[in-house]
Amino acid sequence: MSAPSRRLRFTLDASSLAVLYTYLAFSAFFSALIIGSVLHYKKIVKNGVAGYPQEWFPSVSATIGDWYPERNIFQILIAVNSGPRFALVLLQYYLHRSSASVLPGILCCVGIIRTLSCGGFVYITSSDDHDVHDVLMITYIVCNIPWMFGGIKCTPVQNTVARRRRKLYASVFFISIIPMIYFFIQHKVHRVPGAYTHYSFFEWSLIILDILYDSVAKLDFANANLQLSVGVSLTSGSISGYNDIVSETANTPAVAEAQKRVTPPAVAATTITEKKDKPAKPAVVPKQIPMLVSLKSAIFQFEPIVNFLSDVYLSYIQWSVFTSLTPTLFYFSVWELGLAGSELSLLSTLSPIVLNISPVVIDLMCSRVGRTVLYGLTGIGLAAYALPTPLQRLLAVAFANMACCIGFAVDWSGPVKSVGYQATLVGLGLFLTSLSKHANHSVNPVWPIVHEGSGGYNKTGIILTFLAIYNYYHRCQSSLSTPSIVVPESARKETKNEDTEPIAVRTSWIADSLALGSLIFSLHSLLGDSSTLITWTWTGYPIKGPVPHLHGSLTHIAQIIGLLLPLIFSNSQTTSSFLSHPLWFAYGCASAYVVGIYSDWIGYIGGLNLSVFLMSIIPLVLLRSATSSGNVGKLYSLAMLVVALFDVASVFTAAYAFVPGGEIFRERINWVLAVQMVFIGLAFNWPRISSNAPTLTLPPVVKTYTKNALAIFSVLSLLVTMYRWPTKIPQPYRPGPRILRAGIWTVHFGIDNEGRDSQRRMRDLIRDMELDVVGLLETDLHRVVFGNRDLTRVMVDDLGFYVDIGPGPNKHTWGAVLLSKFPIINSTHHLLPSPDGELAPAIHAVLDVFGTPVNVIVAHNGQEETPLDRELQSTELARIMSEVYPQPLIFLGYVVTKPHAARPAPYDIMVTDGRVHDIDKDDFDRWCQYIFYRGLYRTSYVRVSRSTITDTELQIGEFALPKHGSNVVDDSEEARYRRAWKEELPDDHWFPMEYYPQNGGVRGHEYHVFNTPLYYKLPEGVNL
Repeated sequence: MSAPSRRLRFTLDASSLAVLYTYLAFSAFFSALIIGSVLHYKKIVKNGVAGYPQEWFPSVSATIGDWYPERNIFQILIAVNSGPRFALVLLQYYLHRSSASVLPGILCCVGIIRTLSCGGFVYITSSDDHDVHDVLMITYIVCNIPWMFGGIKCTPVQNTVARRRRKLYASVFFISIIPMIYFFIQHKVHRVPGAYTHYSFFEWSLIILDILYDSVAKLDFANANLQLSVGVSLTSGSISGYNDIVSETANTPAVAEAQKRVTPPAVAATTITEKKDKPAKPAVVPKQIPMLVSLKSAIFQFEPIVNFLSDVYLSYIQWSVFTSLTPTLFYFSVWELGLAGSELSLLSTLSPIVLNISPVVIDLMCSRVGRTVLYGLTGIGLAAYALPTPLQRLLAVAFANMACCIGFAVDWSGPVKSVGYQATLVGLGLFLTSLSKHANHSVNPVWPIVHEGSGGYNKTGIILTFLAIYNYYHRCQSSLSTPSIVVPESARKETKNEDTEPIAVRTSWIADSLALGSLIFSLHSLLGDSSTLITWTWTGYPIKGPVPHLHGSLTHIAQIIGLLLPLIFSNSQTTSSFLSHPLWFAYGCASAYVVGIYSDWIGYIGGLNLSVFLMSIIPLVLLRSATSSGNVGKLYSLAMLVVALFDVASVFTAAYAFVPGGEIFRERINWVLAVQMVFIGLAFNWPRISSNAPTLTLPPVVKTYTKNALAIFSVLSLLVTMYRWPTKIPQPYRPGPRILRAGIWTVHFGIDNEGRDSQRRMRDLIRDMELDVVGLLETDLHRVVFGNRDLTRVMVDDLGFYVDIGPGPNKHTWGAVLLSKFPIINSTHHLLPSPDGELAPAIHAVLDVFGTPVNVIVAHNGQEETPLDRELQSTELARIMSEVYPQPLIFLGYVVTKPHAARPAPYDIMVTDGRVHDIDKDDFDRWCQYIFYRGLYRTSYVRVSRSTITDTELQIGEFALPKHGSNVVDDSEEARYRRAWKEELPDDHWFPMEYYPQNGGVRGHEYHVFNTPLYYKLPEGVNL
């Protein structure tokens, strides 16, 4: 006879686990805050910029990771809280699981990764391993995107309180990231005392919102009557466990069988049950928990999402190929310094004219097979990177653009309802190109001008393109973006769409073409890179506006707002009328005026509003062209001709000196912008002139996908900014002996002799030469012909420099950049006198060099063909240098003169009137680049061959700074030209030995002309 036994059951509401998690989480963080404030207040509020009282509230990281005992108490409580946290993840999966959806399973995996990454950055502090800590923290933030939005999606509609709270906490969470980043910029870049305190407020708010979001699970569990039951049996003094399943089907055979199973002794069994306060129901077979979903079911579930993502990616590829044409062809124009014939490749964009040949061609292009072929031919533009010569790549890219532009015409001229979807893809694809450049140092990773060694991810792009095309060809007919059918001209009459809404046919197809072409160019030229509008308003130091490599995410947010305006209110005639109303056009014109006239933050705010305007009217302009009375071939070929003419006109505003008739466009970029806006205005509803614009129609699923995509893209943009954020203050290479190395380099618009982006090759040489100050010329690349790039990105990120990008694209120069390891106290941008030729830029900056103000001038004079310009420009530069005499000064410039040339040649004007010394008067083998100086000891001068990076060498001068408060003790020519062997100087003055010709050089670079650096002895009695 068995021993008597007693059964005990412990039942716990699942909602109480959520409450326990919330209390433990808050206790962990706030106990650390309270204890830290009591024991180490001034230590945890202090940072690299300031301490108490300027900084008076601690950051999360300083509170939880720096000091004993608060750090240890926090970690113990977080460890205790890991159990409830994992339980919340698993219970939410149990509650929302469904055989019809794999989303709960995905969220479960995301939740586990999110929890593990949280534990990772909590226990691996930044002082332990900064990189691992940051990677885990970024992983956690990225996981919050699907976790929060997926959680909202899984919350039952009837659970209104939980849905409302989740939406509120998630929205405030992601919105709070924006001001947090702003104050981080103020702290890290501008070093504003007190900014980190404001940053800390938002950092703590993210913690609180994150915990509150997870706490909402309590409502889910309570509404579902979810319980955890633990059953134990006591037999003869021992404890053995059993499964006690309490549910609405407690009397089923399956449950009875489960009750017979007994676990090994001393082990209690836990089950998830529902409360028995529900009405009794007939016994049914218990629902099985699906652990695995069949592949076919998963594919079916995700097919619409995959189709949407494929369409977005194909739009990104189209924009990438389209925007790669001009930088690929302009390689030849730069080498020719004039029209080279390669400009004719712009005519490849007129390919929609083939749609005029016959209706058979239209039917072929619009079929699924034809559209697939066009996508494949467009992909040739990606594969062009593998071709060995610039000419071969240009031909391949031009051919790909022919297919790309036909594809634009086919997609955008379909039925009105499909055009709404296509307009959404246009905006998303454009945004994705800008985002990819933002993440890849301002270079599109699938452009043919890059490869693996220069920042390209070409193979990855090609593989994804193949998969997207495969998806397009094999998707179901009812799926998103089935092949568009071009509406024949004969059908563009007073017809009705599927909602019986009249479609007003436009009578002037030319006006529609002008508006469409101008919009395409405006999007390309102004929004092709997130920092282009910033460079339009940049004025130098002290910084009074946005920083190009840090504030690009603001442009992205403005673009997202612009895309959301027609999206949120689609299917609404009222909103459609508003976005096509002349008042909205006036808003766009006012924004363009502000960005064209004003500088710094005011000008950039105008640029942000212009971004909103341009993105918001994409559906309007495309719908106008879709309902135009014109033939598709004529309309789109004229539109692309308008784009090509704008491309030429925009570059002629700066390149007027090299083309016949260029004076017409000289320095008139604002005129080009004005014409852009006038042409765009033709798409609006002008009284008695234009018909009403058709209403944008979008299926609810498309609106949902697009909103989610924009939310994810915006967070990714902010995360990229945070990842690229400089974490270390730039430091000179030799702070001890007070040595400064300065170089001048004309970098040929960042395109090397093979037609590739040269940023990384430039970085490598500047790093090896250990330059503290660098002047770069021919650097204004924020134009369509240069790809809207920024040559400073790689060097700023990888080497750590303060950067002044000089006059922007609206100042009509070829650009000048100053990179400095020393803080830039202030800088002034100059446009040098240029009555006969191109405008010449100059930057005059004052650097804080070891506590001593040192003037640095970076300048680009005119060409040999314009002697008057060079004389006037040299005179102006001499005046600037003379005005700051006797302060220390370094001139780094492109002068175009022979050494010691008499007036009116620039050399004598600048050296004599500017009161400076030539770095080496005996170097007669110079023509364009020069280094002048005064108030410093020149200790070395070196010329490094260019390899195949550009057409100009890198010249470097090394200087020793007199002791702070003292001057050069002997400035005579005899003292300055006491030459030395390198062994006569300390090792700090030596240049790398690997670059000597006899050692083979490095990457094609070597010391040339002298085949060695020239060294100079320091004067007697020098005081360093």
